[in-house]
Amino acid sequence: MTQTLIFNPLTPMPALIGIAAFVALGIAFALWRGLPGRWLRGVAAIVLLCAIAGPSVQQEDRAPLSDIVLAVIDESASQRIADRPSQNDAALANITAQIARLDNTELRVVRVADGEDDIGTALMTATTQALSEEPQGRVAGVILISDGRLHDIERAPRLPAPMHLLLTGQPDDWDRRLVVSQAPAFAILGEQVTLTLRIDDQGAAPATQAVDLSIAVDGDPAISLPIPVGQDIEIPFELPHGGMNVVQFSIPEAEGELTARNNVAVVQINGVRDRLRVLLVSGEPHAGERTWRNLLKSDQTVDLVHFTILRPPEKQDGVPVNELSLIAFPTRELFLEKIDDFDLIIFDRYRRRGILPGDYFNNIREYVEQGGAVLVSSGPEYGGAESIYRSPLGQILPGAPTARVFEEGFTPQITDIGQRHPVTEGLAELAPNPTGDGPGWGRWFRLVDVLVPQDATTVMSGLDNRPLLVLNRIGEGRVSLIASDHSWLWDRGFEGGGPQLELLRRLAHWMMKEPELEEESLWVEPSGQTMRIIRRTLNESIDDVTVTHPDGTQTVLSLEQVSPGRFETLWNGPEIGLYRLDDGTETTVIALGPAAPREFEQTIASNETLDPVLTASGGGTLMISDGDISIRTVRAGRPANGRGWIGITPRGAYQTADISITPILPAWAWLLLAAMLSIGAWLREGRR
Repeated sequence: MTQTLIFNPLTPMPALIGIAAFVALGIAFALWRGLPGRWLRGVAAIVLLCAIAGPSVQQEDRAPLSDIVLAVIDESASQRIADRPSQNDAALANITAQIARLDNTELRVVRVADGEDDIGTALMTATTQALSEEPQGRVAGVILISDGRLHDIERAPRLPAPMHLLLTGQPDDWDRRLVVSQAPAFAILGEQVTLTLRIDDQGAAPATQAVDLSIAVDGDPAISLPIPVGQDIEIPFELPHGGMNVVQFSIPEAEGELTARNNVAVVQINGVRDRLRVLLVSGEPHAGERTWRNLLKSDQTVDLVHFTILRPPEKQDGVPVNELSLIAFPTRELFLEKIDDFDLIIFDRYRRRGILPGDYFNNIREYVEQGGAVLVSSGPEYGGAESIYRSPLGQILPGAPTARVFEEGFTPQITDIGQRHPVTEGLAELAPNPTGDGPGWGRWFRLVDVLVPQDATTVMSGLDNRPLLVLNRIGEGRVSLIASDHSWLWDRGFEGGGPQLELLRRLAHWMMKEPELEEESLWVEPSGQTMRIIRRTLNESIDDVTVTHPDGTQTVLSLEQVSPGRFETLWNGPEIGLYRLDDGTETTVIALGPAAPREFEQTIASNETLDPVLTASGGGTLMISDGDISIRTVRAGRPANGRGWIGITPRGAYQTADISITPILPAWAWLLLAAMLSIGAWLREGRR
């Protein structure tokens, strides 16, 4: 119970002040003149003044409220290494026991997990939010259990009480970190790029001169080389293929270091071709020749060399050679000296006329076996005696002519395996006139009959299901055969046409080994923490995919077929970092966020960032490894930490249950007292 003197004046405060001033002047005048009865009259005036002021006694019934201590526990990724989880538990148990010994004190526990999108440890944000949910007048202290590595110090709250840090970790902790400080997002195939790396030791690290660095691309076996510690190292690197290249750098885990999570760095570099070099050799002018030229010239990334044989050697018309304006066919330069400069060679209705000797065809065959690509677009000449198949190139071509050429209309069809092959997958959806019986494409009117070897793949068929488009792999290279020269009818829109541009574009890119057109592939399309895992195959079914997490744990996922040859699933990665996917045949790696998250940039426990905030609040830092701490109560403004102890400030908060107000005297008593004093003064004056 608490009593307080309060005033409830009968007049406005300015008027009361004026009356008090008038009374003070009257008393002063009476004292100066020595008037009789001055004391009694002065007291009577003061009594009247008090009556006007309305003094009362306010009595409150108060219910004391408990003090609140906030314990903010850092459970981010950096707090899950070494023995820090057990330190968290031990520190919380110690605090709980200490708070239980204090009278009228409660403990509130707030746990802080990893921030989304790799924002790091939002310790101050969580503390600010927790404080906003509690009455500020009851908060007696804030205790942080953390390694001190937070990333939102600018969000530190205004503290009504001391803040303390119980620091995890050990004095002899050390860690080694791999950092890729410079890496391009794009690189041109065939050209070297430079990546800058650095290995940093933190904490009480042992002296080390060099560490073995492993480099792996797309999960392939890694190469290893020693690099010094504490220095920026430039590593020249050349991308092995086009498309996305996932380059993984790693160093071995050393004995005694805190974690290996920051021993890996991943760089994703998109490999692009500077220019696609294509050699197009047309055996003779024909209606479809311009189709190939228009297709290849429409792509600004293609460097096209196009030769058309307008004057074969056997042509004799009596025109002197020195009067001809035709350019001599540079066969030796193209097919011997610079053949490796081309990404793709296309023979369009080419027939053997003695222009290219057999040795040149042997060189083209070797070019394919070593990684080149040859596409043959055939016409009636392919089935004749002058067929290019009769050359040494026939050893690698995917179709042997039977000498039969069909000259009747047919609609090209996609074969069963073609429904799953990336070159022809989904082409039926591009039909101008779709029907229920098949693609509504325009007809072609010529088909060269060929026999296909067992190792080749027929993705499109023509008349009576005979092969129309055949693909094959030879050594490191690729070959393909179009058993017709009427694809140009689609380009002209005959009977509605067909997806000729898309078909030839895919075919050319498959020949040049573009990654998105590989028959057997496994890749991931990430969106935040969600992965879309995609498996493309020519088989009817696939095995489950094993996902290896950044911490080494594994998850087995089953993929569902969404279209012929394409299997997918969606999966949420539980944490950011590097994931490896393997289905027994194909492997890939993907990084959700950085491979080494922000949490692992600095892993050695330190109070450096928090110290200004702690000092300003009167708090301090204690190491959990030093043993249990005690909690004491201290007055506001006094030091709140010492060796082995921390202090909290009792707030004395209360809740008012009832209030009663009692006047000191009733109004009539004030008037009676003032009257009696006035009469006494009058009587005294009369006696004199």
